[in-house]
Amino acid sequence: MSSLKNYAIVTASYWGFTVTDGALRMLVLLHFHALGFTPLDLAFLFLLYEAMGIVTNFFGGWIGARFGLRLTLFTGLLTQIISLCLLAALPDNLTLTLSVVYVMGAQALSGVAKDLTKMSSKSAIKHVVPEGQPGGLFKWVSLLTGSKNALKGVGFFVGGFLLNAIGFEPSLLTMAAALLVILLFALLSLREEIGKATSKIRGKDLFSKSANVNYLSAARVFLFASRDVWFVVGVPVFLAGTLGWNFNEVGSFMAFWVIGYGIVQASVPSVLRNTKTSAKAIRATIIWGFILCLLPLHIAAGMTDGGAAFITENLSHLDQGSWLIGGLIIFGAVFAVNSALHSYLIVDFSGADKVSLNIGFYYMSNAFGRLAGTLLSGLVYQYYGLTACLVVSAAMIAAAVLLTLPLRQETRHE
Repeated sequence: MSSLKNYAIVTASYWGFTVTDGALRMLVLLHFHALGFTPLDLAFLFLLYEAMGIVTNFFGGWIGARFGLRLTLFTGLLTQIISLCLLAALPDNLTLTLSVVYVMGAQALSGVAKDLTKMSSKSAIKHVVPEGQPGGLFKWVSLLTGSKNALKGVGFFVGGFLLNAIGFEPSLLTMAAALLVILLFALLSLREEIGKATSKIRGKDLFSKSANVNYLSAARVFLFASRDVWFVVGVPVFLAGTLGWNFNEVGSFMAFWVIGYGIVQASVPSVLRNTKTSAKAIRATIIWGFILCLLPLHIAAGMTDGGAAFITENLSHLDQGSWLIGGLIIFGAVFAVNSALHSYLIVDFSGADKVSLNIGFYYMSNAFGRLAGTLLSGLVYQYYGLTACLVVSAAMIAAAVLLTLPLRQETRHE
């Protein structure tokens, strides 16, 4: 019972953090877009955020296994508070270049914070679900991941709303105060250590010895790069710049997209009821990955001049914007299934004693994919447009599917 209570405290803290993380992304994106930053400038604002995720997950897994998950959780919350305060203190008289450097630095701290708290919560699951209950593990992992993404979507909405209502700096300080309350709650409530390895942690343990974990981590790089190559900069800037949406409209769409994505993700075990073993989950991952690969190409076809003309002539009730929005909603649902399957498999492939090591290694790959996707989102959009972002997305999904083909069900955890 104590392990369940501890897990609930960790997860509640992570949920609170997630709302501020989503809000911060929307605040930074919309605020600096309004100040005249180019798509590539905006991408650079998030580069260190993603890059620090690589470092944090790599060493954070070792820290969690060596010292326990309380330390990683508390450190993550405190670091996010510092990041928000630094952004709120951004000087008005800085040049464009210095502003980008300053925001990148603050965002780097936020990236450290996000991955420390996420790793803490996802690693804690392994200490709640007993071994030999793959169906239960799938359900718990999907519920956590789905709820996290739904709350991040709420954060997008909160960020757009706060920016319109009270402005950039007051919004950041408000979120910092809310996180301080969450940190105090966690400090007072979480008394027992969780996730600390019982065996000695060696330096070579930082690198996974499991072929499954390595292949799945490589697939994760391309899977999340395929989403962020259009999600981070391309679509929000297209909605605001080309379609003329205001902050609330952009923030609301991105929010509802992520909320819907999270709801689908949480319900995947109920939809895929026969996927209760890693062997069945592997097969499902390949099938759903192939379906996902086709969707960006389908959306991109409608974004070309010829595709737009076809829509106008044959689907008079649709325009290019409606085609894009509808396609992205379907993409989000199918992507959620893929992400849920991946998240379940990495936990299933990991033993309970050193689960944070594998989780950290896996989400290091996730962060690397997001870094590549973020950079490409600004670069490809600025020079080639949103259609090119979608084509690149399809190519990356194809690579992710190929990397899941060697996965095999394990008879033991390494």
